[in-house]
Amino acid sequence: MPDLDPEDEKIVILARSARARNSAAEGAAVRDTDGRTYAATTVDLPSFKITALQAAVAAAVSSGAEGLEAAAVVTAEPFVAEASVQAVRDLAKTATILRADPSGTVREVL
Repeated sequence: MPDLDPEDEKIVILARSARARNSAAEGAAVRDTDGRTYAATTVDLPSFKITALQAAVAAAVSSGAEGLEAAAVVTAEPFVAEASVQAVRDLAKTATILRADPSGTVREVL
């Protein structure tokens, strides 16, 4: 993968930190069109399940974000769940989505 823009590197670090803090399956972070960032982890409760990226998008929307510039997911999985991708695409059809492994190495750019 090519070198990351410092702002993209920041959201990968935020996603990785969120994942580690909660020992979650995945961590995610998004950057809105105003440059604000939001981080979240997977929520897996008996009555409510949401991917980390869906949770980060929800945090952004509930804080007033009208669009996204970029998103990052840190996961051991070899793909980004379609529900996660769609959550980003609902706000921004062309936002970059980065998939990084648990070490923070970006493995895929969508």
